[in-house]
Amino acid sequence: MKESARQALDDLLTRGVGELIDPDGAFRRKLEEKPREIVIKLGADPSCPDIHLGHAVILRKLRKFQDLGCKVVFLIGDFTAQIGDPSGKSKVRPQLSQGEIEANMKTYLDQVGKILSTEPEVFSWIRNSDWFLNITDLFVGTPVIYTDNATKASVIFPVNSFFAKTAVYDSSRMQKTHLKLSEIHNVSLRTFLTTLQRVTHARLIERDMFQERIKKGEELYMHEMLYPVLQGIDSSVLARIYGSCDLEMGGTDQIFNMLMGRDIMKANDQEPQAVLACELLEGLDGKEKMSKSLNNYVGIADVPSEMFGKIMSLPDTLLIRYFSLCTYTPLDDIEKIAGDLEGGRLHPRDAKSRLAREVVEMYHGKEAGRLAQEHFEKTFRDHEIPTDILELSLEPGTSLAEALLRHKLVASNSEFRRLLAGGALEALEKKLTITSPDFVVSEPMTIRIGKKRFVKLIPK
Repeated sequence: MKESARQALDDLLTRGVGELIDPDGAFRRKLEEKPREIVIKLGADPSCPDIHLGHAVILRKLRKFQDLGCKVVFLIGDFTAQIGDPSGKSKVRPQLSQGEIEANMKTYLDQVGKILSTEPEVFSWIRNSDWFLNITDLFVGTPVIYTDNATKASVIFPVNSFFAKTAVYDSSRMQKTHLKLSEIHNVSLRTFLTTLQRVTHARLIERDMFQERIKKGEELYMHEMLYPVLQGIDSSVLARIYGSCDLEMGGTDQIFNMLMGRDIMKANDQEPQAVLACELLEGLDGKEKMSKSLNNYVGIADVPSEMFGKIMSLPDTLLIRYFSLCTYTPLDDIEKIAGDLEGGRLHPRDAKSRLAREVVEMYHGKEAGRLAQEHFEKTFRDHEIPTDILELSLEPGTSLAEALLRHKLVASNSEFRRLLAGGALEALEKKLTITSPDFVVSEPMTIRIGKKRFVKLIPK
């Protein structure tokens, strides 16, 4: 391998990487010698609809692996989402409905295509309900017409009968419908219990987050403890379906779960996966990791002007970290930016503007990046009202709170009250800072929401 290619691999396996677990170097050797035979797992529970820049740290690295010919398997944890991964949670996660899971899953698949190649040679996706959901778990609320392909004879199976369930199960397994496998791999209760025979209670309870709960006297439920086992079984099943599961990627908060995959694969006499844990990206508050629930995130589907504005609000201390984790800027350039900032040769505002434009260009294209920068500068530097803002028609007497909540411009009443208390709602034409929670929109007006968002409200 040429030295330049070796250095590129070194960068791939170290930049933004918190930990790489490849004890005997098997993954690195296969990556150098047979990259097109590598299968990489990325699991995601569709617990929320938006993919943000924190998720994109991993997705962008996966794209680099794809460019080498590796195949990425995007595993949608629609079954495990109903349990909820307890990683990083101090309390039990609320369960999601199947409808929420399905909606979030569709959004995930639409958004990953902004970063990953979805060509079948380097991409596949599958649900883990494909093996965790069994025939008897199904409820079939309508009769099922089954037609034999050979004889063309048809028979009607009654509602929720075992035959109806079998027909639906057989016709809905992605292993058969998408991957065209002749054998469907599933996980029965017996298989699950056999796996548990190889996992000790001490191994599960050693997780820091579980220890903290116990010390605080908080509840710790068995379904939470077993979540890592289910994630490990996913890796073992994927190895059977795709021929191997060479690497699992996730954040550093997923290391315990991903190592469980190694344990279970070893117990099943499979080549254990390597583990690559990417560093967690701090959110816009500069404190907690990026999360939609904390409202400190930049979504990759955010409109360009909002994406640009959010990044411009980033604390100066996170500039270099965002350049490193959120862009493809060469490390030499990042070192120069860091040196110029430290030496006072570059203003943080200008560095943020470059960062924001690069990020917008990655997800929306060069022209969108240029227009977003122009929009920001006119709005905030020159104090102009943007011309391309959202316009909404309202019924007479509609309150501002009702209008913003109905159109999802604020997430909740509590967010609306925080904006009020912080003087972050302004009627621009009137040059009025809104302070009353009962403020009614009685005439057309442009509302500034925080620093970055605008809406034109027009009573009918």
